[in-house]
Amino acid sequence: MKRLITRTAMGLAVTALTVGGLATTAQAAPAAAANNGDPTLTDVYIWATDVNLRQQPTTDSPRLAVRSQWWGDALCQTQGQTVHDPAVGTNNWWTAVMEFSGSDIAWVNNLYIRGGEKIAGVPDC
Repeated sequence: MKRLITRTAMGLAVTALTVGGLATTAQAAPAAAANNGDPTLTDVYIWATDVNLRQQPTTDSPRLAVRSQWWGDALCQTQGQTVHDPAVGTNNWWTAVMEFSGSDIAWVNNLYIRGGEKIAGVPDC
């Protein structure tokens, strides 16, 4: 599963950067956007502002996008690099998210997703 997500993320990231899909910063999506994704996936909410979405679950990985107060579809979550934010805490769980069904996959640390250390309803990768 990890290899499939990694390959898919890499291919989609190149495509997105080529056409500018994830290369720009987006503003907050309306609350209703949570229901516009894939109904088989868990909707997650990035509550913070200027959160980096990464190619892999590490801060050393290329940034694919920056989102603020944004809804996404979560595919799965895994342990990755530990992130420490003095204002929020410490967490090593990361969630693979998509903007909408079939879109690019990016990783966000669970510190910035509503729900805690591990996000309920999101399977492990």
